[in-house]
Amino acid sequence: MLCYSTRNKKKTVTFKEAVIKGLAEDGGLYLPIKFPKFDPGYFSSLDAKSFREMSFEIAEQYLSDEVSTIELESIIDDSINFPAPVKHLHENFFSLELFHGPTLAFKDFGARFMARLLGHFIKDTNRELNILVATSGDTGSAVASGFYNVEGINVHVLYPKGRVSEFQEMQLTTYGGNIHALEVEGSFDDCQKLVKAAFSDNELTSRLNISSANSINIARLLPQSFYYVNAFKEFAGNKEPLIFSVPSGNLGNLTAGVIAKKMGLPVKSFISATNRNDVFTEYIDTGKFVPRASVKTLSNAMDVGDPSNFERLHSIYGNKRLMAEDILSFTFSDEETLSTIKEIYNNTGYIIDPHGAVGYLAANKNADPSVNYVVLETAHYSKFHQTVEKALNIKCEIPDRLKSCLGKEKQSTVIQPAFNELKSLLLN
Repeated sequence: MLCYSTRNKKKTVTFKEAVIKGLAEDGGLYLPIKFPKFDPGYFSSLDAKSFREMSFEIAEQYLSDEVSTIELESIIDDSINFPAPVKHLHENFFSLELFHGPTLAFKDFGARFMARLLGHFIKDTNRELNILVATSGDTGSAVASGFYNVEGINVHVLYPKGRVSEFQEMQLTTYGGNIHALEVEGSFDDCQKLVKAAFSDNELTSRLNISSANSINIARLLPQSFYYVNAFKEFAGNKEPLIFSVPSGNLGNLTAGVIAKKMGLPVKSFISATNRNDVFTEYIDTGKFVPRASVKTLSNAMDVGDPSNFERLHSIYGNKRLMAEDILSFTFSDEETLSTIKEIYNNTGYIIDPHGAVGYLAANKNADPSVNYVVLETAHYSKFHQTVEKALNIKCEIPDRLKSCLGKEKQSTVIQPAFNELKSLLLN
């Protein structure tokens, strides 16, 4: 499968090259030159398939000419080995639980798949690979977990100081070994700018073999399309149209859903749910994309003021009118988030995290009783226990996977949001 840069469709590379490079040389993001299309009959036969089987069949459409069947099966078996169940909330509202992986966040799917795919691609080379990743919370811990002790790969996780939850920080700063946490005195957007600057610096790229594990890397998005198809399976044979409501920050999760739809997944549309960082909502409403500094909210993984994957969405659709036919977008405040966590718990007994709460709010904005709404619950509520406890006035139960990191030593390096400082650190 060939991929093109969103800034130059004539400039193509193999899928392997796109994964290893992460970002195109012209600063664009990679997309497949075409999306493979499943026959409609495929989606009506999903009942007979497991999550793992579906994941393999999707991945095979992109990688069959670059990864052997045996190798790809191994990658899938080792990365898509935890569930993504759909839970009924009430009436026509459902929660797609994406937090059953090692770090209790949806990014485990993409990070684990990418780590194993990259490990396969570089195993016959003698050059060490340096992964740079900016995180607003869950990406860092998922990437740290997925890449920990992967031979030949060093990981540098950049996160905004004071803007991730306690558990998110402890998850991404306590691995050590080949995982290096960089605590940036700034916002997520500052972290993301540093990563992109590294890719465009000729001296750095000539001396180091670097790639990215953010959703700017196509290998992160492909496995995220798997769970959209798996979720659809739960509604196979149901006549009501299906809409996914996606808590949105860097727009990677939303783009993965769009990719699944382009492959033929018969869903009606998507809702992009944003917090006060509503750059994308503003675009859907007005047609103007105006990046700006992000602000801190309770749904911190969505605190992105310049979402990278907008460039992919714009390349896929070409213009705002076509995009808006598939995607609605609504924005909500912290106060609305807190009240929704409480409302859902009081009415159903279900505890939803702040990001999922924003997704639920968006799904409920103009709810149609003839449509099924699936809210992507992107992280376990305990990762944001302080917010949840404030909303519900209860003590959250903390899973052992989170408790285990609290007794470990934090290992991080504080840096300013200045590229020269990052460059010096990487080279030395």
